[in-house]
Amino acid sequence: MSSAKPTIRPAKAGDLNDIMNLLKSLQLPIAGVEDHLRNFSVLLNENVAIGCVGLEVYGSKALLRSLAVTPKMQGMGLGSMLYEAAAETARQRGIDEIYLLTETAERFFSARGFQTISRELVDEKVKSSVEFRAVCPQSAVCMRLIL
Repeated sequence: MSSAKPTIRPAKAGDLNDIMNLLKSLQLPIAGVEDHLRNFSVLLNENVAIGCVGLEVYGSKALLRSLAVTPKMQGMGLGSMLYEAAAETARQRGIDEIYLLTETAERFFSARGFQTISRELVDEKVKSSVEFRAVCPQSAVCMRLIL
C-alpha cells in the first residue's frame, strides 16, 4: 500500500465491474449487486478499488453484504473501515436493524455487536433478498445488529 490513505466513497456505475471482479476473486456472491449498487461503497487506494461493502435496504431494515478487501490488503483494518462506513450510512438512513449472512466472518461481526440469530427471526422483507432466497447456503450463519 502506498503512503496515501485509502478512501471510501459511494459506488458509481463505473465501479460495478471492479466490485464484481473483487467479489468473484473472493468467491463471494455477486447476484443482486447491480440491483443495489446505489447502496454500495468502494474503498480506493490511488484510485484503484481495493474493497467494497453494500447494503440492501428494505425500509428500516438492511442486509449488509459483500464486505470485501483484496487479499494483499487484508489484515490492515480496511474491513473495519468499510464496515464502519456502512454502519454510519445505515444510521443516517434511519435503519434500525442490520442483518447479514456469513460463512467466514462470524468472529469479525460478533466483535462489532452482531448476534447470531435463527433465519426465522429475520425481517420478512430482508428474507426476500436473493442472498436469503437463493445464494447463501443454509450453512451460512445469520446475524443481526440492532442499531
